[in-house]
Amino acid sequence: MIALPLAEVERLARGQLTKAPGATEATGLSTDSRTAGPGDLFVAVGRGAEFADEALAAGAAATLVPGDAFAALAAIAGAVRDRSSARVVGITGAVAKTSTKDILAALVRPHRRTVAAEGSQNNEVGLPLTLGRLEPDTEVCIVEMGMRGLGQIAELCAVARPDVGVITKIGPVHLELVGTVERVAQAKAEIVAALPPGGTAVVPAGDRLLEPYLGREDIDVIRFGTDGDVQLASFTPRGDRCEVEVDALGERIALELPFASRHNAENALAALAAYRALGLPLADAGAGAPDIRLSRWRGEETPLPGGGLLVNDAYNANPLSMTASLEYLAERAEGRRTVAVLGDMAELGADAASYHREVGATAARTGVQVLVAVGPLAQEYLAGAPEIPETRWVETVEDGLAALQPLLRPGDCVLVKGSRAMGLEALADALAVSPAPAS
Repeated sequence: MIALPLAEVERLARGQLTKAPGATEATGLSTDSRTAGPGDLFVAVGRGAEFADEALAAGAAATLVPGDAFAALAAIAGAVRDRSSARVVGITGAVAKTSTKDILAALVRPHRRTVAAEGSQNNEVGLPLTLGRLEPDTEVCIVEMGMRGLGQIAELCAVARPDVGVITKIGPVHLELVGTVERVAQAKAEIVAALPPGGTAVVPAGDRLLEPYLGREDIDVIRFGTDGDVQLASFTPRGDRCEVEVDALGERIALELPFASRHNAENALAALAAYRALGLPLADAGAGAPDIRLSRWRGEETPLPGGGLLVNDAYNANPLSMTASLEYLAERAEGRRTVAVLGDMAELGADAASYHREVGATAARTGVQVLVAVGPLAQEYLAGAPEIPETRWVETVEDGLAALQPLLRPGDCVLVKGSRAMGLEALADALAVSPAPAS
């Protein structure tokens, strides 16, 4: 982290600041005493105050027990941002924030000294931690911005002050909190309003809900996707990889990408648009493509007996991402029997049952042959998919594994996907260790 004087920390954040003997500045930011190290400022969040002494023992320069942890982190991260000349890319959207961030970071790193959010650090804690990794020579910083209500992205933008704002897609997410998809668009568009004059908004082409927010004449707008400024000219899967040709702002480029899913190739379009907005030459985008590594539980693939395959996409789920994953399952199966283990989709509000039935219908349309539904709402998947030959409903992840294993055959292609609260990665992990019975 760009060094921050502890005297300034005292001015920025109300609370109890305890300094290590002789410490005058912080050179790192931490909220976890287990990973705090020499020179760090440890900021206690929640019960973190109980572990402040451990952080000091690990070499932290100081610990801060603030009155308002979120406000303190925002103020500290903002001060680091003030000292940095890095260009900041903010990424938000209903789906694929993390995957788009992962792709963009890999494409940029060969050309610019880059800091990117780790995993899904996208809230009032995660975004400041990302900014807290800025160094004096950092040239690009890529942050994620999640949303649980109107105004939250604006607050995150006030801290990060992005030069480029990416909206991956608009869709039905967090409806329990914002009510309608139109308000989802309103919330996500806060990143466009926050851009400085001369900034760039990267948005999905043809999204009518976003168009009312794209009228600023002092910023550039790059649209990606069908009929956009950046679009797929061709997509060819090659096993666990794909080859794409992209028409981008008047140029055509060819890339080999280390994943086979069309939806991630479309995420790469958003990343390429942001890459270009940073002034990087599209002709050199391929240099970083081999180093793309998607974050955990986002389409991780593990071989199963008999030529089978497990697709662990258990990090999160909503109607858009469920559809994309089910379509990928059908493509990736290449004639193998398809098995879908689908958990609840959270925060869909009053229409949650309808959304689950629609996803069940999608599972049937894409040819799923075995459907195991996990969770109270997941019963509705079965209601939407009466034509699927074999179905089971269970309430818990533990029961899901027990229900699934007798149904599996060697050679099956299995998708595991559900909302974060379901914790379906535990089922996927167990399946990878103890898959189908031999036959």
